[in-house]
Amino acid sequence: MEIISSQEDLSKVMERSKTDINDVIGTVQDIINNVKLKKNQALKEYTKKFDKVELNDFKVNHEEIKEAYENLDEKLINSLKLAIENIGQFHKLQIPKEWKVELKNGIEAGQIIRPINSVGCYIPGGRAVYPSTIIMTVVPAKIAGVERIVCCSPPQKNGKIADAILVAADLAGSDEIYKIGGSQAIAALAYGTETIKKVEKIVGPGNIFVTAAKKLVYGDTDIDFPAGPSEVLIIADRTANPNFIAHDILSQSEHDPNASCVLVTDDEDIAFKTKKEVELLCQKAERKDVINQSLKNHGKIILTKEIKESIEISNNYAPEHLIIITKDDEDVLKKIKNAGSIFLGNYSPVAAGDYGSGTNHVLPTAGGAAVYSGLSTESFLKKPTVQKITKEGLESLKDIIIPIAEYEGFYAHSNSVKSRLNDLNSNE
Repeated sequence: MEIISSQEDLSKVMERSKTDINDVIGTVQDIINNVKLKKNQALKEYTKKFDKVELNDFKVNHEEIKEAYENLDEKLINSLKLAIENIGQFHKLQIPKEWKVELKNGIEAGQIIRPINSVGCYIPGGRAVYPSTIIMTVVPAKIAGVERIVCCSPPQKNGKIADAILVAADLAGSDEIYKIGGSQAIAALAYGTETIKKVEKIVGPGNIFVTAAKKLVYGDTDIDFPAGPSEVLIIADRTANPNFIAHDILSQSEHDPNASCVLVTDDEDIAFKTKKEVELLCQKAERKDVINQSLKNHGKIILTKEIKESIEISNNYAPEHLIIITKDDEDVLKKIKNAGSIFLGNYSPVAAGDYGSGTNHVLPTAGGAAVYSGLSTESFLKKPTVQKITKEGLESLKDIIIPIAEYEGFYAHSNSVKSRLNDLNSNE
């Protein structure tokens, strides 16, 4: 990893590996159009072309799920159950409360909570198998009360979805599972086929083709947010453990050659010790090719003059994952404006949030944390407002509604109030 000064040009660090969908937008639009037109037939053609598998039936049946349980190690099954328990406990606390207030005599207003009816959860299956992502998408949807939860994931060479994904989907509460991947899966979820009914919202991470497809179908169906390659930024001072930092850097860089890992520190000793630890760990890492490419492309150590400057860089970067290892983590936390998920102290690795501490790992990347939050129970809820107005309450509003409505040229709006007030006066 290269050590640079905060006084140098940080624009390339800030840009990191932002996904540019313009390179694939035409291809993805063609795929979406074809799925809308040919439906199941298009899915079969694309599955054969991209996944090298011929399938006649995309839906996972009960026997396949049963077989997956039999094939999977019992220890892993128990780990998935414990993860679901922790994630469920956390996400239950995210359910907002319904409320109402009397604004003045005769005017009562409030907010109610309702789940969306259906959701499609996309689970990547390219470089690795991600049962954890199934849990992170399905569990909050289930807790929110979504009636129909659909999961899509690319088939393996044997024509099946990985056992761990099937078991995780079943344990988490998925209603339907389909062996479809890529932008064709997003199109099927958005518009439906003979086999798959369309959904109201699509969530979950994916590659550039999946990201492009989600952006293109947005409006016809809702999406969570665009998500690109994973990233971590670490704010550290002299109290941090360089070995721990190095492990966190490797754990993020092993995701993808385009993953971004940035250490921002005001301590020169921490900078150089971390660099050395990273180099030593890389030599024996299992995914060293991916890690080395990631660190070469987007791995940086930024040396600042003071912690205040480190915080400013982090807020401008708006990282997906932010680790804070400083003398006073809570004080630094108060100054953080933009981050997807935050980890405090030497003993809070990103891996905890990825798998089982309870928080969600489906998070905005590439600066998206400046405007988006990560996936949560609220991602699957709607908040309709409700009001009940008495005759007296409407009378008290007439001097607000009528002048403004008529100024805007909406006389029917004005008359909808006047007619009620006239009726009220005639009955007195």
